[in-house]
Order: sequence, then C-alpha cells, then structure tokens
Amino acid sequence: KKAGVDDFPFCAHLVSDELEQVSSEALEACRIACNKYMTKSAGKDSFHMRIRVHPFHVLRINKMLSCAGADRLQTGMRGAFGKSYGTVARVNIGQVLISMRCRDQVGKFALEALRRAKYKIAGRQKIYTSLKWGFTKDLKE
Repeated sequence: KKAGVDDFPFCAHLVSDELEQVSSEALEACRIACNKYMTKSAGKDSFHMRIRVHPFHVLRINKMLSCAGADRLQTGMRGAFGKSYGTVARVNIGQVLISMRCRDQVGKFALEALRRAKYKIAGRQKIYTSLKWGFTKDLKE
C-alpha cells in the first residue's frame, strides 16, 4: 500500500457491465481468489489490490411461517420492516469493482487473477488494462 508508483506502474480494473447488487460474500470471495492467485504466481510483495465498492446497503427479510396453524402466529404485512439479512454493494454500469496495480512483468498474472475473480460475482464484468500510471491520474509516457 505504501509502495510508490514507480514500483507498481501497471494497473488493471474489473468493471461491472450491469446494474446490480453485489453481496459482501461475493466481494470477499473475489478478494480471496485474486489474492491467492497473485500470491502464488507473482509473490506476496509484487502487487497492490484495492476493492473499490463497499457493501453499505442492508437487505432485509420479513420471514413468513409455512407450517400448519401459522395463520394464528403471523401478522402478515403488519410491521413488515424485517430483520437484516445481509449487506450488498449497489453497482452501476461501468463502475470499477476491483483495481490492481503491479509491476509490468507480472501484468499478465494480474489479468488472470481478475479473470478468476469474475466467476465469483453474478452478472457480466469486463477487465480493462489502464492507460494510467499505477493508481494515479497521470498517463504513462
């Protein structure tokens, strides 16, 4: 994280291609898959990955009973706010999910790690190689 931009000039992004909700579990599975592949193939200190979305949106469920005599226990839609069920990140089209910077030599491993991470998330995603210099806004010269 503290490494300078000279150390990790290559940058790749996993970008969402759909308007969707990505669960916190899916994001964590993505992070683990990416991290494991990059550590195995490129080394622990040769990359920096950043998850760019955060699961702030809380999903809720109004549980209904389906057994015999449940009509005497339930209240239907009265007080139907529900209990928290999980958290999701609301994602727009073209929003960056994961960014990874690394050395130019291990750039191909970063693209493969992001490709593997794609399978952990529902919907379509695309992988882009950034024209910028690391995580900065400056173009590579």
